[in-house]
Amino acid sequence: MAITAKQNPNRCPPHPGEVIDDMLEDMDYSKGDIARMLGISRQQLHAILAMRKPVSPQTAARLGKLFGNGPGLWLRLQAAYDAWHAEREVDVSAVPSLKLVS
Repeated sequence: MAITAKQNPNRCPPHPGEVIDDMLEDMDYSKGDIARMLGISRQQLHAILAMRKPVSPQTAARLGKLFGNGPGLWLRLQAAYDAWHAEREVDVSAVPSLKLVS
């Protein structure tokens, strides 16, 4: 019997900054050290950690190299976070839904 995990649609996916912050708790590097290794400013790193800025594709490439998990993970985390918020914040009531005719 296979068990599949289902995400609660009412629960916001984590922002990449939350994931980075959790990872940094288990490491002996300061946030300044991490920013230097990434080649970004401390302010940019702090803005990502505080969820004030998104992870750009360029930053995702840097994070993927630093943590050894590739840029795709960071881009998927950011996309899931952005999509969840867009579904709740963007009024699409006036947008029709097209149906394909076969």
